[in-house]
Amino acid sequence: MKTCKNLYSKIYLLHNLLLAYEKARKGKSKKLSVIEFEKDLEVNIKQLQSELISLSYKPRSLKRFIIRDPKTRTIHSSAFRDRVIHHALINVIGPIFEKIFIHDSYASRITKGTKLAVDRFDYFKRKVSQNGKVISGADLEEGRTTSKNFVKGYCLKADIRKYFDNVDHEILLTIIRRKISDEKIIWLVKKILNNFEPNSVKGMPLGNYTSQFFANVYLNELDYFVKHRLKARFYIRYVDDFVILHKKKKLLEVQKEMIDEFLSTILKIKLHPDKSKITPLRDGTTFLGYRIFYHNKRLRKQNKKKFMKTFERRMSLYKEGILSYKLFIEQLQGWFGYSKWANTYKLRKDLLDQIEKVKIQK
Repeated sequence: MKTCKNLYSKIYLLHNLLLAYEKARKGKSKKLSVIEFEKDLEVNIKQLQSELISLSYKPRSLKRFIIRDPKTRTIHSSAFRDRVIHHALINVIGPIFEKIFIHDSYASRITKGTKLAVDRFDYFKRKVSQNGKVISGADLEEGRTTSKNFVKGYCLKADIRKYFDNVDHEILLTIIRRKISDEKIIWLVKKILNNFEPNSVKGMPLGNYTSQFFANVYLNELDYFVKHRLKARFYIRYVDDFVILHKKKKLLEVQKEMIDEFLSTILKIKLHPDKSKITPLRDGTTFLGYRIFYHNKRLRKQNKKKFMKTFERRMSLYKEGILSYKLFIEQLQGWFGYSKWANTYKLRKDLLDQIEKVKIQK
């Protein structure tokens, strides 16, 4: 069922634009672009409103930069005024699509996130393996084993090759039109999509708030295929990373082929050939930065290595008096919050002990 045709007018209401501004500035209030926008807040908000009403809005060029985290990624940053527009748009159309998203889609959604996705994986893992039931080698039906006993169950872990670069604009717009009949909203979506690579029919900028939302809208098609056509019970998706758990490897092999065909023919994207594999649960599964085994979780080695380099750099600044104790501890909290769900108690304690030791010496 489509929504009413007058939805676009809700985007440029002053209270919606002000709410969008508050969301866009969250965590970025000290940035120069935000400060400049705030100097004439009322004028700038009314200017955006005027451009939306007259359909003369035109996004500014994206800023492009490279990060290595650890793999190389190209990130694009929108002008602050454009980020306000992005939030204003999703304030209105987001709730419409939220109603049709499946429960086990965990990226860029309120009340979701990586922690809940990993918890869900743990729950599914117990279901598939019958609470870690160990069965004898005589019960083997498929798969390899190096011991007489093992925890049964398999995981298809997959992601999509160059996903954000290959999202097809027309397919995305067709999906959006199923729920949105207001062509002015489609006009605004087109403006945002075309700002990435003008005259291109594919791709979204990694880093845009709208790209995260559109990524979920696009792959909601995959979610429905997996849940309703393949009848997969134990499926989790986080952006373009997804897993399916099952006790039978052969079934996952069939589902993998069917998913690849669906993605290629319907969404014009493909599974990553090197990162889409079926492995026994007993060997552990790499998912959302963790290496998940039945009885514990470990941080991925590259994540831990990257953090230790950052810690050593900050420790040097702390010893030199450039970085304060309070700020050093604050900077650690985010990583501690992420790493505490893995087996890192001793590591976190050792790091804090190092900081306290330097503090005493000072």
